[in-house]
Amino acid sequence: MPDKDNLPAGGSGTEEVGITIMHALDRIISRNDGMGVDEEFKVEDEDDFPPVTASNLASKTIISFPQGDPENPYNWGTRKKLFVVVAVMGTVINSTLGSALPSGAIDYMAKYFNITNQEQLVLPISVFLLGYVVGPLLIGPLSETYGRKGVMLITFSLYTIFTLACAVAPTFASFLIFRLIAGVMASSPIAVVGGVYADIFDNPVTRGRAMALFMAATTFGPILGPIISGFISIVTWRWTFWVGFITAGVVWVPLLFLPETYGPILLKKRAMRMRKESGNVNIFAPIELEKKGWKQMMTITLTRPLRMIYSEAIVLFSCLYLTLAYAIFYLFFEAYPIIFQGIYGMSTGVSGLAFIPIGIGAFIACSIFLYYDYILERAKRNNAAWSRSEESRRLPLACIGGPLYLISLFWLGWSAKSSVHWIVPMLAGLPFGIGYLLIFMALLNYLTDAYEIFAASALAAASCCRSLGGALLPFATKPMYDKLGVNWGSSVLGFISLAMSIIPFAFIRYGDRIRANSKFCQFLLERKMSVAKAEEERAEHIENEKSQGAN
Repeated sequence: MPDKDNLPAGGSGTEEVGITIMHALDRIISRNDGMGVDEEFKVEDEDDFPPVTASNLASKTIISFPQGDPENPYNWGTRKKLFVVVAVMGTVINSTLGSALPSGAIDYMAKYFNITNQEQLVLPISVFLLGYVVGPLLIGPLSETYGRKGVMLITFSLYTIFTLACAVAPTFASFLIFRLIAGVMASSPIAVVGGVYADIFDNPVTRGRAMALFMAATTFGPILGPIISGFISIVTWRWTFWVGFITAGVVWVPLLFLPETYGPILLKKRAMRMRKESGNVNIFAPIELEKKGWKQMMTITLTRPLRMIYSEAIVLFSCLYLTLAYAIFYLFFEAYPIIFQGIYGMSTGVSGLAFIPIGIGAFIACSIFLYYDYILERAKRNNAAWSRSEESRRLPLACIGGPLYLISLFWLGWSAKSSVHWIVPMLAGLPFGIGYLLIFMALLNYLTDAYEIFAASALAAASCCRSLGGALLPFATKPMYDKLGVNWGSSVLGFISLAMSIIPFAFIRYGDRIRANSKFCQFLLERKMSVAKAEEERAEHIENEKSQGAN
């Protein structure tokens, strides 16, 4: 054993061996849950998932953060945490801004590149969102292996470079390639920022409120895109992407000073330092005991989101609803010009302002979320039965958001007429913004609560599905509106949303039974029981050592 003088207070010796077993196992389980159904849920290799016992950890000193350790991100001061929140929020706004940045520049790009095919004019936004499909599957696991900061810096630097490349692209084909790569890199904040907030906020209330701001930022970013590009592109469409490049450059100032927030990586650095200083090679951080590698990542970690889609009803139907809501949001970047430029004769810049009510609605949704969160916390303190149910805690917001969302679609479709003032269809954005964000807040938080350590995979599944929908559905906008008109085209979307709005109500009614039959949840329960047993064995081991020492 190392000399206690070389170990941080509270983090040495046998008594530290089991303190982080739960955390270590959570990390191990999250990468080795099995394959999804029946035989696939069995562990592929005993070496990949060693038995959980106190004896197989006794030969190693596993370090953890002692109580009150200032290096533990949970114990950072308020200013430092606020700095992290603001720094990563800047990357989120840049990422989502980039997704819709070309929307107001499409007409100018069409003239410059001599493009007349309407489907091709959808590609500048769609290829970017295709990057959102691929990115989270790779970037999320990488951030859990190499840390948040390094992954964020590398991906955001590449996003900045390829945004610049879009501004100087010589051909439309090269422009689309640059947009695709920029989209992959821009998916990093979407995949990582939720984890960053979980790293620094141990209080679920504070973390939930930070996540509310994060989700709002993912809504505000796209709304700014058509406003900026609609006015800037009058000079030249290239300036649209120069503005994106400049905005990214501003974010680099705080990003360069962003500290590493991922606790397991901080512990790994501490363990490496302690091994060097003490000469004891048996000092480890929990993350160092995991079996990692590209094979492990490809066969288990990267495929888990896909397995959850086809084997988990909660994940499947949540993905369907979120995909539709997200796809309709991005469909609006094609539909709004048809309505506000085609029917009301607005310029590209002025029609971009039509998205402002959606942003106001998103702000109202944040306020509703925070108020509901206050009610929930008060119910927990009073030990109310409904506050202990995952379904009752999260889904009522979606039950409010769903009807508002579909009402906005019918409102928009049947008020968009030259005989009706333009403010009427524009104000349909208010219930749309409220409903859209409430649906997302409710279902994403529900997935997190229902799947715990598997939440990252469930959220990755949702992210990939909705990004794919956002990339593909806009191609149907012009053909649908040309054939059905704005009124019935929007109504079709409303009727589909009506069917989907049943999902949160069904989850409230049957969600507990669905989770009881979930392979992933059953597997998680079994591992928790193993952890509890290992903790008992560890306690007995420590007691035996103390008894032997006394004798």
